[in-house]
Amino acid sequence: MIVEPIAHIENDFPGKFGLPRQSGLNPALLSRIVPEKRCAGEEFTRGIEEFSHLWLIWGFDVPARAKASVRPPRLGGNVKRGVFATRSPFRPNPLGLTVVKLEGVERSARGTVLTVSGADMKSGTPIYDIKPYLPYADSVPDACGGFGEAHAGDTLEVEFPPDIKQRVPEDKLEALMYALAQDPRPAYHADPERIYGFYYADMDVRFRVSQNVLTVVQIVNRK
Repeated sequence: MIVEPIAHIENDFPGKFGLPRQSGLNPALLSRIVPEKRCAGEEFTRGIEEFSHLWLIWGFDVPARAKASVRPPRLGGNVKRGVFATRSPFRPNPLGLTVVKLEGVERSARGTVLTVSGADMKSGTPIYDIKPYLPYADSVPDACGGFGEAHAGDTLEVEFPPDIKQRVPEDKLEALMYALAQDPRPAYHADPERIYGFYYADMDVRFRVSQNVLTVVQIVNRK
């Protein structure tokens, strides 16, 4: 079977660090799904605006090195689990599955561009398929999340000095706050003096974490 991208994601995260670990954790993060030329016709998405949410099937940006077992970051990075019991990118077929909220449909010269919120993939990620989310079939209210629910609701308190915060455009601030509060660090990192950073919306965001408090120490505009 030959699988080729039908579209690509565009958003404010050029890299993986800082991205939400799962879909829906950063509802303020907007992404655009831009179709490939062969799938740009309006007929491909006719009726899609009737749905509130969509499933996206996409490709991980990792080398082709599948593993039978992996060390999930949320378990501290030192406990092994079978790859099929995780959402690790190191899979026999490096495919991701994400549910997003459909925020808008734009018919343009680029084809039908979909604006979605809550995506957990970086800009440039290839999309291989789009399917409507069906609440009656896709929602399982009494499902068990296993070890994937460990620390699922944990967030950090974010300290953002006003003189640094003012460097962030107003329309970018909410998504950045969500990204910081979710704690982008690997779970096994706990050095309070270490400065971490990620790129977001043409900014280099630097921070450190002590106890349960994340402090932004620098914002550098890349343009």
